[in-house]
Amino acid sequence: MFTANAVANDWATAYSNEIPYLGSAFFAPRKKTGLTVSWLKGTKGLPVAINLSSFDAKPTFRDRAGVSRSETELAFFRESMIVKEKDIQDLMEVQNRDANDPFVQDVLNRIFDDAGTLRDGAMVVPEIMAFSLLAPVDGSPIINLTGKDGASYTMNYDANGTWKAKHYTALTGTNLWSDTANSKPLSDIRTIKRNALKENGTVLSTAIMSQATFDNLLENAQIKSAILAQNATANIFMDDNLLAQFLRIKCGIDIIVYDKMYKGIDGTAHPFMPDGYVTFLPAGGSVGTMWYGMTPEERSARQAGNQLAIFNTGITITVSTTKEAPYQTITTASEILAPSYERMDEVYVAKVA
Repeated sequence: MFTANAVANDWATAYSNEIPYLGSAFFAPRKKTGLTVSWLKGTKGLPVAINLSSFDAKPTFRDRAGVSRSETELAFFRESMIVKEKDIQDLMEVQNRDANDPFVQDVLNRIFDDAGTLRDGAMVVPEIMAFSLLAPVDGSPIINLTGKDGASYTMNYDANGTWKAKHYTALTGTNLWSDTANSKPLSDIRTIKRNALKENGTVLSTAIMSQATFDNLLENAQIKSAILAQNATANIFMDDNLLAQFLRIKCGIDIIVYDKMYKGIDGTAHPFMPDGYVTFLPAGGSVGTMWYGMTPEERSARQAGNQLAIFNTGITITVSTTKEAPYQTITTASEILAPSYERMDEVYVAKVA
């Protein structure tokens, strides 16, 4: 009754109607062997005219510009929960009861909740990594994670600061979008889009922001004036859909409002997308890859006779039972992962509030 496949079936049911984590849309999950991931980073950039030549002359050779190799180590995460001897006795009683008995559901819910809690925690990790790169609060795309036991993982994707210098903008004073009377968000968006086009030919098509940041736009005087100028109606009620449609037409930007939250190991709630920031992304979906490695549990579970299920490409859930007292059933979630960021030079971030 208590198998990894049962947990997998419960996972499919529980998540069927939930909005997926946004990070996977921009860092597609893939699996690899080993603990190191390397990638080529660069952009095609603006087209450069070919060299003027003379007849019967040898052609000159063009350098391949704008490409660099980056490398990082995958990070390892693992945590377990235990079903103790008393719980195991309850499970034995379940096997002898009618499946429609409410007591059965109570026990199963507890079992599934252990696996679900660990699984949900494992799903949070790649999202934290993705938004550490997509929405760095100080403009430096750094993944910096610490565990309860003091283990830590840090990876700086912009060690020399060149990305921040060209791809991060911090507004100040009356330019902040929180100053809804004086700020000019339409002008800011156009400026960022023009800079991206000039720098490397990138056409920015998507912007991610929190609801609080989007609400500042709903109240913005410049935007209201621009909408009224295009509409014969004297009074317009500005709602989310109207504003999103206006920005799509006026600025060529599709808005994604993202307010999903998580809890850190200290129990404090955090947003993946912080208030007061906007991330501008190019057309084409993924800007990187979320690489998963093979966990020790995945490698050894079948040999040890343990139950095994794998989610989201590389999250491993195992269920094992001790063979001597005290008899316990242990559910473990583990993952080895880190993102590569091939298109980081096509991503722009603005601190707007």
